[in-house]
Amino acid sequence: MSISLLLCIVLILFLIIAQTVIPYLVKRTVVFGITIPEQYIRHHKLNQFKKQYSIFTLAITLVALAVYLIWGLSNNVSEEQIVVVGTFLEFGIIFISLTFYFYFHGKIKQLKRTNKWTENLKQVQVTDLSIRSQDEMLPWYGYILPMMITIGLIIYTIMNYDLLPDNIPTHWGPSGEPDAFTQKTPFTAVQMPVFLLLIQTMFLGIHIGTKKSGIKLSVTNAAASKRRQLGMRKYSSWLLFLAVLAMTILFTFFQLTTIHPNLFEGTPMSFILPFGILAIILLATVLFAITVGRSDKTTDPVIEGDVTDIDDDRYWKGGLCYFNKNDPSIFVEKRFGVGYTLNFANPLGYLIVFLPLLIILFVTLLLN
Repeated sequence: MSISLLLCIVLILFLIIAQTVIPYLVKRTVVFGITIPEQYIRHHKLNQFKKQYSIFTLAITLVALAVYLIWGLSNNVSEEQIVVVGTFLEFGIIFISLTFYFYFHGKIKQLKRTNKWTENLKQVQVTDLSIRSQDEMLPWYGYILPMMITIGLIIYTIMNYDLLPDNIPTHWGPSGEPDAFTQKTPFTAVQMPVFLLLIQTMFLGIHIGTKKSGIKLSVTNAAASKRRQLGMRKYSSWLLFLAVLAMTILFTFFQLTTIHPNLFEGTPMSFILPFGILAIILLATVLFAITVGRSDKTTDPVIEGDVTDIDDDRYWKGGLCYFNKNDPSIFVEKRFGVGYTLNFANPLGYLIVFLPLLIILFVTLLLN
């Protein structure tokens, strides 16, 4: 089995598992993007729809993976073809899972409306003024270290500009060897660490925006929702910082091997490092999803009276995109998945996430 095929199989398997178990990891009172009052969360139809989604998604995607694996092993195909088809398959898996998601999203929405689950319940919002003091998110200045490493790398590259080859690598294949190049210029020499610095700035902005975002508690299960909110904020900040640190190490390695081609000559470092970092990130993501996803499902709710949480379904388009001008939060908890998504009604979110990416895309297209 080729390296490219092995890498694609690992990523596709991870994606299949993630898409299959998502309904069981989201917030307890959200089912396929629809808010369900705690009083009705054990309705047999809800669990039935979750099982059907998981079974359908798993069955179809595993068949697609099997076909891809047989094709990759039995045909004389190139590494490039394996990667291209594997990438299309990954997008196909996401499309399949989203198709089933929207189908069951409509089912749940109709079920909630037909049974009038919120009609006789008083919607209440809970506030805990002490919860901010219990927040254990990493401090923002932790991102200064990887950013300083990147700035130092840019300075070091400029100082050793004459050592750089005439053709600067811009892409590395699964084996860790460069497979795409651009002509050396003062900018292309530092292009990769400059892009890395932009990405680090974006992640820092996401961290700060998440830290300043609201913490929403449940009126019927305050203890469990508090545990989930604090846990998600804490562990998501760790995961985000780990991703930044991993990218910094990887980009630094590639930049140094460009300046000094013989630095790791004769060692399997160019192969081991990318795969090692990928394995660490995937493992950390799994641990994060399981830890946070199960954190609000171990405590039975305490329902006092005919009350429920604020029903904000109207602010969620399809249960995926959040638009609420009255909410100052830049990032809010996802309704399908574990982690955060943008409040698309807050312009700061666009500035934090999309501006660095647009700069990178614009510069890349300009150089080509």
